[in-house]
Amino acid sequence: MAETMERRSFSLFRRRRDPEAEPDREEERIGWPFKVGAWIAFVVLLLPVVIVVLAGLNSGDHLTFPPEGLSLRWIFAFFESSAFLDAYVFSLWLAVVTMVISTVIGTMAAILLTRVAFPGRNLLRAYFLSPLILPGIVLGLALYVFYISSGWGLARTMPGLIIGHVLVTCPYVIGTVSAALFNFDVTLEEAARSLGAGPWKAFRKVTLPNIGPGVAAGAIFAFIVSFGQFDVSLFLSTPNYTPLPIALYISLRYTFEPTAAAAGIFAIALVVISVLITSRLINIRRFAGIKFS
Repeated sequence: MAETMERRSFSLFRRRRDPEAEPDREEERIGWPFKVGAWIAFVVLLLPVVIVVLAGLNSGDHLTFPPEGLSLRWIFAFFESSAFLDAYVFSLWLAVVTMVISTVIGTMAAILLTRVAFPGRNLLRAYFLSPLILPGIVLGLALYVFYISSGWGLARTMPGLIIGHVLVTCPYVIGTVSAALFNFDVTLEEAARSLGAGPWKAFRKVTLPNIGPGVAAGAIFAFIVSFGQFDVSLFLSTPNYTPLPIALYISLRYTFEPTAAAAGIFAIALVVISVLITSRLINIRRFAGIKFS
């Protein structure tokens, strides 16, 4: 009897210490109409991806759906196409560079917006996050006109293209890092400072490991958005280097070969891998209910 009571007490203690061990009552209360709607939305979002994959595996000579048959013919054609392969590699390089710059700038901006209280902080936060609200075509055109009118020589150059991608991707880093900082216990950093650690050492040894998942998630989001960025690249891409979305656009304007769909398969695979890595690095429930104020 005493052993049974001890086990029950230990189970109750474990549930209190580990919230994830408790059943999710919120999910149990979700009605079936919402679940059906969620599945319908999932199918609608996934259907274009399935169409692109099947079109890329088409055995016919033209980009058609449903496919005439399944073949790896156009997958091999993608590796033999210098236009698509070079565009894929360039988009990969551009996304990595953008990811690094956006992660550094976005993390510093998030620290400023969450740690420092000053007049106009909410206005500054809205300014940083405004690229999420503006349509991409408007932002790309505005940057192109600004580059031309300013006379700085950034139009159709590599620095100008990178700046455009950083402006688009930085809000994602700011959002995820801000959420991580709101969940971070500042007293841990204060304890490190009281023990003699400097500001940079306390941040590197205490704060950064705790907000690391948020920083990593923001970096991966920036990579995905930059890799598939079409609107900004349409106005700012250089003549000698073409990102993959622009190469696909040009190809579909003049030809209907399934090589473009095959290139889309590799782009989709890269995004899926990035999303899987993100799901491993970050727990979305940790950031639920965050108020950025």
